[in-house]
Amino acid sequence: MVENLKWLSGLSLLKHLDMSFVDLTNASHWLQANTLPSLLVELHLSSCELYHIPSGIANLTSLKVLYLHRNHFNSTTPKWLYGLGHLEFLSLSQNAFHGEISSSLGNLTALVDLKLRSNQLEGEIPNSLGNLCKLTAIDLSSNNFWGRVSAIFESLSRCSSDQIYYLDLLDNNFSGHLSNQLESFKNLRYLYLSNNSISGPVPVSLGNLSLLEELAIDNNSFEGVISDVHFTNLTRLINFFANENSLTLKTSPDWLPHFQLSILTLSSLHLDPSELPAWLKSQKHLSALNMSNTGISGTIPIWFWNIYSNGAYFVDLSRNQLSGEVPNIASANWPKQQCFDPQVSGILIDLRSNQFNGSLPLVSSAVSTLDLSNSSFSGTVSHLLCDRSDVPKNLLVLHLGNNLLTGEIPDCRLHWPNLTVVNLEDNNLMGKIPSSIGDLLSLRSLHLRNNKLSGELPVSLQNCEQLLLLDLGGNKFAGSFPIWFGQSLVVLSLRSNQFHGAIPYKLCSLTNLQILDLAHNNISGTIPRCFQNLSSMANTFSSEGLTSIQFLDASFFGFGLFGESYTETAVFVTKGREVNYNTMLRLVASLDLSNNMLTGEIPEELTSLISLQTLNLSDNLLTGRIPSKIGDMRMLESLDLSVNQLCGEVSPSISNLTFLNYLNLSYNNLIGQIPKGTQLQSFDMSSYAGNKLCGPPLEECHITKEAMPPVGDEKHGEGHLLEDGGFYLSLGLGFAFGFWIVLGSLLSNVPWSNALSQFQNIIVKKLYAVIVKRH
Repeated sequence: MVENLKWLSGLSLLKHLDMSFVDLTNASHWLQANTLPSLLVELHLSSCELYHIPSGIANLTSLKVLYLHRNHFNSTTPKWLYGLGHLEFLSLSQNAFHGEISSSLGNLTALVDLKLRSNQLEGEIPNSLGNLCKLTAIDLSSNNFWGRVSAIFESLSRCSSDQIYYLDLLDNNFSGHLSNQLESFKNLRYLYLSNNSISGPVPVSLGNLSLLEELAIDNNSFEGVISDVHFTNLTRLINFFANENSLTLKTSPDWLPHFQLSILTLSSLHLDPSELPAWLKSQKHLSALNMSNTGISGTIPIWFWNIYSNGAYFVDLSRNQLSGEVPNIASANWPKQQCFDPQVSGILIDLRSNQFNGSLPLVSSAVSTLDLSNSSFSGTVSHLLCDRSDVPKNLLVLHLGNNLLTGEIPDCRLHWPNLTVVNLEDNNLMGKIPSSIGDLLSLRSLHLRNNKLSGELPVSLQNCEQLLLLDLGGNKFAGSFPIWFGQSLVVLSLRSNQFHGAIPYKLCSLTNLQILDLAHNNISGTIPRCFQNLSSMANTFSSEGLTSIQFLDASFFGFGLFGESYTETAVFVTKGREVNYNTMLRLVASLDLSNNMLTGEIPEELTSLISLQTLNLSDNLLTGRIPSKIGDMRMLESLDLSVNQLCGEVSPSISNLTFLNYLNLSYNNLIGQIPKGTQLQSFDMSSYAGNKLCGPPLEECHITKEAMPPVGDEKHGEGHLLEDGGFYLSLGLGFAFGFWIVLGSLLSNVPWSNALSQFQNIIVKKLYAVIVKRH
C-alpha cells in the first residue's frame, strides 16, 4: 500500500505511468492535488482501490491511453472526460458508474477502443457514437442500456462499420430486430448480443460476416429458422452460443459445414430433424456441447462419443427423449492426460432427464461431473463405485438420483479422493450405509433420500468433516439420535425414519445449520433450550455469514458458462407441502420436528431463531402456552403447532408475523379470542379448529375475558382433560371397531392407508397425553 505520491510531481517529463494493482487507498489525495505529470500519454490506474477519479486527469491534454477499470468509482462519467480529444484507448469497466452516456462522447474522435463493461450505466446509446470513425472495439456489456439494437448498428455504420472487429452488447436491455445492415460490418470477428430482449428472425445476411469467430445470441427472443444457409460463409466460426431462443435449427441431412467449432450451445432450441445432427461428426475440435432441451430422441450413436477425442470437457444432452443404453464412458477415446484444478476442471457430462435404461456406465478418470439422474437406469451401483483403476479418479459430482437402481451401496475402498457431491436419492437401494463412506474426505453433499436403506448410521461419517448437506429422509434408519455430526453442516434431514431417543444437546453446536428436519421419527424428550445457539437460524442473512455454503452456487463447479449447471437442492416441507429449494437455498431457514413424541413446553428461547421461515412442531405431545415472544420471529412464513396439548390464549405478539401465509393451530386446548392482525383473520377456519377460540375468522366472542374459566385452575384443567380423554377414548374404541371392518378394502388404497395411519397416531397421542396428565 502506497502512502505518498508526492514524488510524481518531480517527474515532469514522464509520459507513461502504470500503477495497476497498486493499493492507493491512502494516497488518493495526492492524485487529487495535480501531482500527475502534464505530459503523460499513457495512464494505467486499474485495480488501485480508488473511490474518486483523480481530478488532475482533466489537465492531461496529451493523454492517449486511460485505464481506470476495476476500481470503486460511484458517480456519473465526468464531463471533462469528453474534452480529452487525443484519447485512443479508454477503459472505465468494472466500476459503479451510473447515469446516461453524454452525447459529448462524439467529441472523442480519436477513440479506437472503448470499454464501459460492468457498470450501472443506463439509457440509450447516443447517436454521436457514430462520430467515432476510428473505433475498432466496443464493450458496453453488463449495464442497463436500452433502445433499439438496430439503432446502434445504424449509428456505427456511418463511418466505422468496416473497421470494427469487436462488439459486445451482452447483458443489457436492448430490443428490436437485427437488420441486414449487419452485413456491412465486414471486419467483425467477435459479436456478443446475449442476455437482451432482441426479437425477430436471425437475418441470413449474418452469414456474410466471413471473418466471424465468435457469435453469441443466447438468451434473447429470436424466432424463426436458422438453416445451413446462415453458415455458408462463416468458415472461421469457432464458438456459437444460441441458447434460450424460440429458434429452430434446420439443416439438410448431407450438410457439411466449413467451420470447426470449439463451443456449440443450442439449449432450448428446436432441432429439425429431432435427432443428434450427423454434421457433428465433422467437428474434430469440439470441446463443449450443450444440446439440452432440444427435443432430440432416439439412441446416442457410437460416433458421438468419438468426437471429443481432442480434449472435450463439457457435454450436455439433458432434458431430451434419448433412450437406450449408455456405453462405458471409460472406453471412449477421452484424453489420457489432463491437468486438473480439482474444483473447476475435468470433463462434465450431463445426461439427466432422459429415457436411458440398462446398467450404469463406467467412468473415465478424466470425468469430473456425471449426472445420469431422472432416467431408468437399473441394476446396482457396485461396478461403478468399486471400479478399481491405477489412475486416480477425478470425479467431483455424481448424481444418479431418481432411477431404478437396486441392491446395496457396496462396502469397498472408494477411489474417489475428490468426490464432493453424491446423490443417490429416489432409487430402491437397501441395506446399510457402508463404513467406507468415511473415505470420502472431500464430501460436502450426500443425498440418500427416499430409498430403503436401514440400520444405524456409520460412525465413519464423522470423518467427512467438510459435509455441508446430509439428506437421509424417507428410509428405514433406526437407532438413537446420532451425536457425531460435523460442525460444518448447513442442511440436515433425517425425516421419515425410525430414530428414537432425545435430541442431543450437541446438536446445538451446529452453528451453521439452516435447515433441520427431524419430522416423522420416534424422537422423545423435550425441545432443547440450547437451540438458541443455532446462530445461522438466529441471525439475519448476510453474504459474509453464508460463505460456508458457497458450494451451493453453480459457479463453484465452474460449469454454469454453457447455460446448464449442477445446482444443489434441498427438500423439506413448508406450508403443508413438499418443496424443492435450489438457487435460493442459501436464503432458507427451516426447523421441522413434527410427528414425533416430544413433550414439555415450547421453550421461549426458540423465538430467538429470528431467521426461520418455517417452524413445524405439529403432531407431538407439547404442553403449555405458545411462547409470548413468538412475534419476534418476524421472518416466519409457515407456522404449524397443530395436534399438541398447547393451552391458554394465543399470544398477541403473533400478529407481528406479517410474512405469515400458512398457520395451523388446530387441535390443541387454546382458548380466548384470536389476536387481531391482517394475516390472522385471513386464514381458513380450519387453522383454528379443535380449540375453544373465538373471533374472526371464527364466530364472535360472546363472553368476556373475566368470565372465562381460569387457565391455571387445577380442577378445571383436570375436568377438561377428563372430558377430552373420555371423548378420545370413546372415539378410539369406535375407531378400532370400524377400522377392522373396512381394513381390507382401505389398505389396498395407499393414500387412504397413509391417512388412517396418521389419524391413528393422533388418537394414540391424545390418549397418551391424558394418561401422562392424570399420573
